[in-house]
Amino acid sequence: MRDVVEQLQRLGMSGYEAKAYVTLVGAGRPLNGYEVAKRSGVPRSTVYETLGKLVSRGAAYELHEEEGVVGYQPLPPAALLERMRREFDDSMESLQSSLPTIAAPPEVPPTHNLRDAESLLTRAGDVVAAARSSLLVAAWPEETARLSPLVRRAAKRGVEVSETCSGAERGPVGDATGDMTGSGRDVAGGTAGEDAGSRLLVVVGDRREALIGGLANGAGWGVYTQDRAVVLLAERYIAGVRR
Repeated sequence: MRDVVEQLQRLGMSGYEAKAYVTLVGAGRPLNGYEVAKRSGVPRSTVYETLGKLVSRGAAYELHEEEGVVGYQPLPPAALLERMRREFDDSMESLQSSLPTIAAPPEVPPTHNLRDAESLLTRAGDVVAAARSSLLVAAWPEETARLSPLVRRAAKRGVEVSETCSGAERGPVGDATGDMTGSGRDVAGGTAGEDAGSRLLVVVGDRREALIGGLANGAGWGVYTQDRAVVLLAERYIAGVRR
């Protein structure tokens, strides 16, 4: 239940709205405000406001029962998810045309640090997903498995993909592989210290943006940049690994 509530929050519901909706769905029958508050943990002082918000967004409906009692019935989950999908797609389509028109060109190439494994892999996924003409990836099997669905999608939309995986593993688009064991250690921070033995991850999208990072023992660190010199170095590094 906690995971469902968190996912609904990511799609725009407040915590109380998500808890109330999940409670209604799990009840199998209409509930009044008192019952929703008791079962969900939503405070009684705010439960009717919360249910009103669900009604206004179309996620629940009011049922006027006898003696003035108001019950609440949820929109079925499949219908709610389809509605959320349509609304999301509509918003994305609108933003794709409007948001770029208000963006000022950067005075310097965007660059930022990545200080943990999850942010590193998420940002790598961003670069893969944004590629429209070419994509270069050098990764170890662990990271290849995480990125492979996005790499496959890139290949299907016509992106020229070149993927190099350490050891004998093959990439998700069947490209040639190379040995990154020594190179990964050298680039990630030398052969001694806490970075020794780290797995290097390098992703270059459309020859305009690059992500370079290392992962070891559950930790991660790296940098994302559109600096042309760094992007070129990342391209040359992947070319060297492939040889």
